[in-house]
Parts: sequence; C-alpha cells; structure tokens
Amino acid sequence: MKMNGMGRRGLLFGGAAAGAGVFLAGCTSNESNDDDNDSGTANQAANTDEPGPAVTIGFAGPQADHGWLNAINEEARRRADEYEDVTLEITEGSNDTAQQIGQIESLINSGVDVLVVLPADGRSLTQAALSAMNAGIPVINLDRVFDTPQAYRCWVGGDNYGMGLNAGHYIGERLKDVPNAKVVELSGPDNLELTVQRTQGFDDALANYSNIEKVARQAADFTVESGQSVMAGLLQAQPEFHAIWNHDDDQGVGAERAIDQAGRDEFFMVGGAGSLHAMEQIKADNGVIKATVLYPPTMAASAIDLARAVGQAKGVSGLAEFEIPSSITLYSAVVTKDNVEQYLPTGFN
Repeated sequence: MKMNGMGRRGLLFGGAAAGAGVFLAGCTSNESNDDDNDSGTANQAANTDEPGPAVTIGFAGPQADHGWLNAINEEARRRADEYEDVTLEITEGSNDTAQQIGQIESLINSGVDVLVVLPADGRSLTQAALSAMNAGIPVINLDRVFDTPQAYRCWVGGDNYGMGLNAGHYIGERLKDVPNAKVVELSGPDNLELTVQRTQGFDDALANYSNIEKVARQAADFTVESGQSVMAGLLQAQPEFHAIWNHDDDQGVGAERAIDQAGRDEFFMVGGAGSLHAMEQIKADNGVIKATVLYPPTMAASAIDLARAVGQAKGVSGLAEFEIPSSITLYSAVVTKDNVEQYLPTGFN
C-alpha cells in the first residue's frame, strides 16, 4: 500500500479510514462493515489473518550485543514472516546514533509505508523520526521513547517502574513474616533513566513492608562480566541478607557465577527481563533464582502488528476505537515456579 504525502498525512493526523474495525489480539481485520450491525460503528472480526493491502515496514533496531536486544530483532522478523501481506526491510542493528540516523534516512528514501524504530538513544534519534512523520510515514516507537510525541504515531514498550514495583512486592510478600529482613539490589547502569525507574518502583514497593530494609545497592552494566564482578563485591560486603533483586537476566548469569563461587545460598534472587536461562532455573527450583520480572521482547512483534494495522488503516482488537492507540505499556508479570510453563515460550537466549 503505497501512499503519497497527503495520503499518509491524512492517515497520521486525520479521521479513521473506511473499513476500520475491531481486531483480534495483535492483528488486523480485513472484512468490510457488517450491514446487519445496527450500530454501524465496528466490524465483528472473523479471520484476521486473511491478507490485506500490502504493507512495507522498515525496521531500524538495535545491535544484538545483549540477549534481550537480539530477541527484539528476532521477534520482529518472526512476526513479519507470519503475514504474507507484510514486507520487512530491516537494517543491520546499530547502537551508534549517527549510523542509525543514516539507516532511518535510507528507509525513508526507499519509500517504506510504516517505520518501526528502537532508537539507540531516543533524544538523539528524535529528529530522524520527525523527518519520517513529516514525510507521511507513520513511526512506531519501540521501547526507548523519542523526545516528543510528534515523532511517533504510537509508542509501545515495557514498564520499568512496574518491573521494580512487582519485584519489590514479590520479595515483600515472601519476606513479610521474616523479622529484620534484609535485601540487596543489583541494578543496571545509573546513567539510564530506565534504571532509575526500576529502582524507584522497587523502593516504593518495599516501603509497604516495615520489616524489610534494603541494605545495599550496586550498579552493573547489563553484561555477564559486570554482573559477576559487582555481585562478588556485594557478597563480600554483605555477610547476610535474604533476597536480591537483579535488574537484568544477562548480568544475572554473572551474578550466579559469583554466588556459586562464594558458596552462598541463604537468599533467593529475582531477575529481570525474562531470559530462557532464568526461566529454566525457576522451573528446576534447585538454585537461588526463584522468579524473574518480565520486560517482554515480544513488544517487537507487537510493534509489527501495530505497523501493519496503521499501514492498512485498521484498529486493534478488543477496542471500540477505529485507530491504534497512541501508546501501549506492557505489563511486567512476575514469573515463578507456579506459572513458568506459561511463559517459557517467550524466554530468550
């Protein structure tokens, strides 16, 4: 579905296109309005997997130098492959701002219908996204948000505050009957806003439990190596505690190594993001990892769904509105032994 500038801008900023309707989860409807629908406002979507107008989606994602980031790219490819009406033009992932700007400009010049971007840096990539929007190309902003809503048609991403909040409540409920309980926090890099949000959520949750004290917090760098070295330091500094919240399952692999080397097992650990390794450890239930709080890389698949929907002038399932929302925040579920089987298929390496 190729549109000229006015057509695209009409889709971005105007009313709903004819035929927009109700959709099944993450998909678009290709049926016309039902003449027997007295309200005349929505379809009853039947088979939403039926092909619709062809849509070319440009995807500018991250460099796959981390398990979660690699999963983002794989989820985008996987979902696009499920739609015969979608062509995915995907760039080589980059964490270099200048390189990613060039990749976005190339996608704009190639005439993609919709653009999905997980920016290396939201602030630095804002102007590139604005250029796409001004060219009439809707932008789905994935995870790291641009500086202005004018730079995207829809933002979809995880809930960093919610991660900390849910991790804190899980730990709090497990320790609520333990007198003078002590917890530690292995955070991500302090220069990232997401780290600040995760810590704030964690602290806000713990404030509900008067018997629990956070006795230490150290920042790692979302890498296995940093997780191991920082965790080793925490273990030396804290001879006794009951639980640890680790912001990231990749650095958690290193934390596990340090814990094994120290021979410590008097506490339990809650991870972050939802790696396959963490879920397998939770299922086995023979180590310190008892839970992980999701930051789902499936958001990339959802971004492809949203890009397809907006490219076909559709809405999303379960909502009465004719158009996709302007923002979608995913829920940070806590994965435990009780529900790990449900979430195992979403685990990433």
